Amino acid sequence: MISKNENSVLTAIVTGASTGIGYAITQRFLNDGINVVMNARTQADLVAAYEKLGSPSNAAYVAGDVANKDTGAALVAKAIAAFGGVDILVNNAGVFNPKPFLETDEADLDRFFAINFKGAYFTAQAAVPEIKKRGGGSIVNIGTTLLEHAIAGFPASGALASKAALHSLTQQLAAELGEDNIRVSTIATGIIDTPLHAKQGIDEANQLAGLHLVNRIGTSENMADAVAMLVNNDFITGTTLRVDGGHAAGHRFG
Repeated sequence: MISKNENSVLTAIVTGASTGIGYAITQRFLNDGINVVMNARTQADLVAAYEKLGSPSNAAYVAGDVANKDTGAALVAKAIAAFGGVDILVNNAGVFNPKPFLETDEADLDRFFAINFKGAYFTAQAAVPEIKKRGGGSIVNIGTTLLEHAIAGFPASGALASKAALHSLTQQLAAELGEDNIRVSTIATGIIDTPLHAKQGIDEANQLAGLHLVNRIGTSENMADAVAMLVNNDFITGTTLRVDGGHAAGHRFG
């Protein structure tokens, strides 16, 4: 555990916290007694998520697009004002939709890199000085297992390129920040049952279960468990942890 002493209370920032994976991570942290500053782009969605959680006293929220550098600064400022500092950052906010290579234009690339990569980069830049002040902590980036196992029928070169940059950032930050006791890791997700699929036109995500050796798709709670493990294990850094049901390890046949 990254807590400094028995009486200290950890504070986490979770981006993309209003639904799906981010919501489950937030819920897990709150249940574990960790303060959380929640973020989502839309104020109404964020308030609804906060109220669904029971309007907990150990949670606060800041609406804003992480692609805007000011959002990361605002999240850190809220964490300091509400809870005294920052120990954990989970860069979960992201966009990921299929688009064929020849149809992907500059605006698409700008959007993927602005949110998936620059959003995480700038939020980490804002958080790291405060995490240092607390004697160290943990950053977890949410990536994708598709970087190791591409799917011809799921064209997503632009989104995957931006996630590859995020994976690379993880390894470099782990090297740069290790001496400050700041651990940085990536979770490479498989297909997770979240509202994101409906936005991509996939009405029944379970139809993708066969992509995984365990023959099912993952849950947001599976992701939250993995994040909690990385946050609590102080000897893991610079790693990419697959939480993908065996997607990248092999294929189902027949």
